Amino acid sequence: MHPRSPALRFAFFAACLVTAWQAIAQAVPPPAQPEPAEAAPTPVLEPFVATYEAYYQGKPAGNASMQLVHEGDDRWRIDLSILGDRGLAGMTRLKIEQSTAFDTPDGVYRPLSQATVRKALLFDQRATGTYDWSKMQAQWDGSVKKDRRKPLELKPGDMSALLLNLAIMRDARPGATLHYRLVELGRAREHTYQVSTDPETMAVGDMSYDALRVARSDKPGDETVLWVASGVPTPIRILQRKDGEDEIDLRLVEYRGV
Repeated sequence: MHPRSPALRFAFFAACLVTAWQAIAQAVPPPAQPEPAEAAPTPVLEPFVATYEAYYQGKPAGNASMQLVHEGDDRWRIDLSILGDRGLAGMTRLKIEQSTAFDTPDGVYRPLSQATVRKALLFDQRATGTYDWSKMQAQWDGSVKKDRRKPLELKPGDMSALLLNLAIMRDARPGATLHYRLVELGRAREHTYQVSTDPETMAVGDMSYDALRVARSDKPGDETVLWVASGVPTPIRILQRKDGEDEIDLRLVEYRGV
């Protein structure tokens, strides 16, 4: 299968959920530090399970689930599981699993380890990473390129893609500009998101929520957009647009505390 086939683009996007879910990821210029005046109180993390429907180019592709687990004291784990059971993803028997263990010193979401599994008819890729904050280094092995297996320097505030999902939920405020540094699978990238000033009405089952639009643009026509609502622990919708057209679309079906 060609490395840029639609099935592999879908797999790459899904594995990283919020930020690294693009087959050709584009870095943005290093950002300034977030404005202290915009800081908001850190919400208390609560375990949850959320279910999404996945669409690819407007057609049903499968289902996704995300869960946040409290492992005791200051230790947490966030897991993502995606199963392609319809359309192109179903034909390739796509299955994605990703997990990040983390702690929360001073309210910061700090990754400790990360694991990714991507399986389909023609590939089975597995990678694991460790974030060593005593050495300020992160390192991956498994299905990663050789030049991405060497230790990578960590900086305070660095996160994995799944933790970035939680951070956006924590930080999104009307009109805010959000800056993050993603360190995952042997590389580091800066990401900047812009939050809308006014909410939009979004439906989840029989419920409606006022959700803020949070968007990151790579280039004209290519963007990743999330809609987040107060009181909901995970995005209402996550959309990737490519060349001005909807490509990957995850829509929340339900969520519950555990």
